[in-house]
Parts: sequence; C-alpha cells; structure tokens
Amino acid sequence: MSTLRIAATPLLRRDETITVALLLAFAGGCLDAYTWIIHGVMANAQTANLVLLWVHGMEGDWMRALQFGPPILAFAIGIVIAAWLRRATGERASAVSTLLEIVFLITIGILHNRMPEVAGTLGISLVAAMQAAIFTKVEGATYSTVMITGNMRQAIEGMFAAVSDGVAAGTLRRSGIFTGVCCAFGLGAALGALTTKTVPDLALGLPVVALLIVLLRCEAAHFEAKS
Repeated sequence: MSTLRIAATPLLRRDETITVALLLAFAGGCLDAYTWIIHGVMANAQTANLVLLWVHGMEGDWMRALQFGPPILAFAIGIVIAAWLRRATGERASAVSTLLEIVFLITIGILHNRMPEVAGTLGISLVAAMQAAIFTKVEGATYSTVMITGNMRQAIEGMFAAVSDGVAAGTLRRSGIFTGVCCAFGLGAALGALTTKTVPDLALGLPVVALLIVLLRCEAAHFEAKS
C-alpha cells in the first residue's frame, strides 16, 4: 500500500482535522507576513533567517546579520516549551498550546508600540514554534502549519502518484489536503500583509481569531469525550 494513502475515520483526533489544519496554516501565513513587513525577519521560516544571518555576516554587516539571531533562539525556546507541554498535559497539549499562543499574540499586540523588536520578533517566533511542534499531523499525515515546503512536496508527489500509478482516491485526497494547506498559508500571508499595511495595530487579530476557532474545536472534543 502506498505510504501516501489516507483514510479519514470517526476516531480522528479533533486537532488533526482538515479544518484545524487550514486555520493554523492561515494563522502561520499571517504571522510570517506581519513579521516580515514590520521587522524584516521571518517568524516561521528559520531557514531563511539562518541564511540571511550568514549572508549579511559574510558581507561584514554583522549589525544587520545579528538581527536574525533572536528569532532563531526564540523558535528554539518555543520548541522546548511545546515539548514540555506535551509531557505535562498529554492530549490537552493542543488546546493548552493554542490558548498560550492566543495570550502571547494579544500581549504582543499590546506591547508592540513600547517594545517593538522584542514583542514582535521574539514573541511571534516563539508562538510559531509552539504551533509547529504541537500540531504536526492532519488526518494522520505529517505536515507543517508554519511553512509550505514539505506540504508542497507531498501535494505534488500525491498528484504524480495519482496520475502515473492510478492509485486509490485516498492518495488524491491527501494531495488535495496538502494543496489546501498551502493555499490557506498563502491566503493568510496575503490578508496578513494587507492588514499589516493598512491597519497594523489590528493585524494580529486575524491569527488570533483563527486560533480561537481552533481552541474551541479542541475544547469541544475534550467535552465530548467527558460526556
């Protein structure tokens, strides 16, 4: 059986549904657009930050280069926090993490005018890391909510397999899921950029709303399990 196959089941975790994946990808796109426009760094794509750090460093512009270091460090701290949350809260990690992300983003929005660099680059990179580390699967398939490279690869592989091998509809379904996640990320980046340029003080409201819906869906699953 192809490793690309997938079958949705009634036992699917609520935090692995397509709706949650699309909302998180949308939020990820918003955050990357926001930090790039406001601060000139990427909240999610630490590959880009690392490359730009060394590009400017090799040019001798270390003042410019070192501004890409803090987001990388904040992302690493966010991963550690997410790992601790998984250990401490178990299946509630997705809901707890989402709640913390919302609180962080609201705090960042409040502090941004007073502490723009710290609140913007460090806080949002930490949020992105927590999201990336907690939400790792959609319908059982590994994906990313904060960058699209791997998602795009899997979408294209699925399409190729469906066309060339004539595999089952499940393969095409998974390819469609990854395509949708990529599109949601792009839509988030587009609307995030538009909002950041027009009403920057409200720009973080978009990912907060998306995360609130995710939180409600995760909590709904928890209450259903208890009832």
